[in-house]
Amino acid sequence: MKETIEIEVNPLEFSDRERLKRIAAKKVGINPEDVACLRLLRKSLDARKNPVYRLRLLVSTDYEEERPIERNYRDVSNAESVIIVGAGPCGLFAALTLLECGLKPVIIERGRSVSERKKDIAMIARNVSFNEDSNWCFGEGGAGTFSDGKLYTRSNKKGSIEQVLETFVRHGADKSILTEAHPHIGTDRLSGIIKNIRHTITSCGGEYHFNSRVVDFIVRDGRVCGVRLASSETIEARAVILSTGHSARDIYELFHHRGWLLEPKPFAMGVRVEHLQQMINRVQYNNSKYMSVLPPASYSLACNIGSRGVFSFCMCPGGMIIPSSTERNSLVVNGMSSSGRCSPFANSGIVVSVTEKDAYQYASYGALSLMKFQQQCEKTMYIRNQTAPAQKISDFMNGRVSSHLNPSSYPSGLRSCNMNELLPDFVSASLRKGFALFDRKIKGFISSEAMLVGLESRTSSPVRIPRDGVTLQHPQLKNLYPCGEGAGYAGGITSSAMDGINTARRLAFNLSEKID
Repeated sequence: MKETIEIEVNPLEFSDRERLKRIAAKKVGINPEDVACLRLLRKSLDARKNPVYRLRLLVSTDYEEERPIERNYRDVSNAESVIIVGAGPCGLFAALTLLECGLKPVIIERGRSVSERKKDIAMIARNVSFNEDSNWCFGEGGAGTFSDGKLYTRSNKKGSIEQVLETFVRHGADKSILTEAHPHIGTDRLSGIIKNIRHTITSCGGEYHFNSRVVDFIVRDGRVCGVRLASSETIEARAVILSTGHSARDIYELFHHRGWLLEPKPFAMGVRVEHLQQMINRVQYNNSKYMSVLPPASYSLACNIGSRGVFSFCMCPGGMIIPSSTERNSLVVNGMSSSGRCSPFANSGIVVSVTEKDAYQYASYGALSLMKFQQQCEKTMYIRNQTAPAQKISDFMNGRVSSHLNPSSYPSGLRSCNMNELLPDFVSASLRKGFALFDRKIKGFISSEAMLVGLESRTSSPVRIPRDGVTLQHPQLKNLYPCGEGAGYAGGITSSAMDGINTARRLAFNLSEKID
């Protein structure tokens, strides 16, 4: 007998394997002793009233061996090369897909390997030094490596989420991400997984070039056939996948200078809001008697203020706020958490939608207008090194500078400022109204215990690099394949990975069919 069932259990029942087996056995009408296999297929936590886990389970009277996760990666040592610019999730999954297609990925990464990158990040966090090419955003693994590792996406129409999750598991992620409704790896584990992916790629004949910043493309007869590096070295190949992430402003500048098609793209900007995790747990779990066995609670908030959206972004339960600038004399923050989500703080971006109309002062920059607006806002926030402006939310609501700041997870130091004066007027006004609404949903959201830290501005790319809807090539530059967050076609680790997979597959098909 083998049957898939769906049940609801309380958190204590879920944590007790024998109790769970008895509940499952009763559901299918057999004795608990006859259950040879009880496998979790899906788990989600419903905390709207009394917290319960909704489970999908495989119950079998025979032992069911788990299917091994395998991919057919081929030896491409002598195969045709494809250049991939950027070693973030999009670029790495594009590279793995090229291995399956029998093409050799040559990865060009401006930053350093993940191990060396950790050293650069430590220096940034301690305000010792700042590397514009190797930081929290740039380097092996991209921004996702050091920004939490959440794998939830609503973009399941774009590809196989399961393939992405299974690939992570194959390279060292915990198998629980295959069953969680909102899977999360954690920054502490991602770096090892990224190294394992590199080993897979290089062992099959792929190449990595670290500390190699692309400054131009080699174009012949309207076709991209290689890249030129800051070192003046050139690398040629039949096609180039452009997966640089949403912070590679120099690439956008290059396109603008060359007159190649770009488009402005709306994004969102705001602050990081930090609360004590205990308070979020208490409110979200309704003071449940099960709080001691429940994971750190998260939240998702959204409202409309007039025509603008105000919403939470990249909520990090048990996390920390990190400095994410990629340029000197500017200040950007982001959030991350480890696999255990063990910090006493919860933080989330609370951001306001930004459109091209808001960047009217930069209209002369054309497609780069929103990027220039974003860049200027980040410079306005700059104080010194990576010291970030901060304010208690209660003081922000009342327009006064905080006399002192609360303890925070942010590692590089805070300075009390009036964020109403630093943020664009429409952002601060929208945030104040949004906070008032959010306080009705999470009582205590506005308090002297909660703080906001700025600026959260890298929610997504403010520029889109267009591509043909069928061939996925840039309309003017044949054999150039813009993809991922940096091209404006994804948002987050999973959707970026799926876009990398889809782009690599289309590229391989185009090459095999000789499609321009």
